[in-house]
Amino acid sequence: AGAKEESFNVLDLAEYTKNRPWWRKIFAPSSGSSAEKYNVATQLVIGGVTGWCTGFIFQKVGKLAATAVGGGFFLLQIANHTGYIKVDWKLVERDVNKAKQQLKFHSSGNKVSPEVKSRVDEVIIFLKKNVILTGGFAGGFMLGMAS
Repeated sequence: AGAKEESFNVLDLAEYTKNRPWWRKIFAPSSGSSAEKYNVATQLVIGGVTGWCTGFIFQKVGKLAATAVGGGFFLLQIANHTGYIKVDWKLVERDVNKAKQQLKFHSSGNKVSPEVKSRVDEVIIFLKKNVILTGGFAGGFMLGMAS
């Protein structure tokens, strides 16, 4: 029984997606603007529908997360009150103070990494080129959150 040698290509997803943002996959790499591909009504419908779906899901997940966090906190308080667990408040205070110091340290520099700045610039350019689609999405998102 001879061992069969197989060759596999390795795909580094970080490198692959570095120059291919998700919106380029949706709107095709060659077009920088949905205005070139769709009329105003189509852009508003696409933006509105995707915005509504996103807002509706965001609202449902938000309620579920708030319930889970609130319920967990409530159960911890009951367990602490009944004596099942003991909270070391000095340790909690020390950790909170350490976190505050780290936040002050990171925010005092006020320097944004070039990679983050380039991503933000790319998103802003996309939003400017697709104003109607973005407006439809924002309106749909608000309706989705309200429903």
